[in-house]
Amino acid sequence: MTGNELKDQGIKQFMQKDYEAAARTFQQALDAYHGEGQHDMVGEMQTNIGLVHKALGENQQALDLMQQALATFQTQGDALRAAKVLGNMGGVYVALGDKEQAHTCFRSAADVFEELGEKKLYGETLLAMGDLQVKEGKLLAGAATYEVGLENIGELTATQKVLKGLVGLRNKITGGG
Repeated sequence: MTGNELKDQGIKQFMQKDYEAAARTFQQALDAYHGEGQHDMVGEMQTNIGLVHKALGENQQALDLMQQALATFQTQGDALRAAKVLGNMGGVYVALGDKEQAHTCFRSAADVFEELGEKKLYGETLLAMGDLQVKEGKLLAGAATYEVGLENIGELTATQKVLKGLVGLRNKITGGG
């Protein structure tokens, strides 16, 4: 199988929550990409294997792999992929309880997404930041960050539509926005 075929198979396994199989398949894809000299795809597979570790609660392993992927993308000057990895690392830091590092990763990722005009990714990253702020008890800051995130997402889920309505109601009551 080619690296791309293995990657696609790994994604299916991940979506089916067959994490151990997904990790094995992503590793096979990583090896195939490495053999093909596709270092950018090696970085993507490191990220994917990291996401498997995160799903399994193995956060330090996830972080180690994502840091390797980040270094690959930074070396290649691939700002978009580096920012995606930073966003994923932010989620891992949240799981590890390191809120400061999580904020740093989310903020860095959001800044790059905004620079690149990636509105949906920018919005999704702000939603993650807003969620973290709310969990820290910074309710107003979290709501404001979440509101900007929702404005940039585009197509909202049902839950996001309800939240956007609540934020709008809050703004009417408090005289903001």
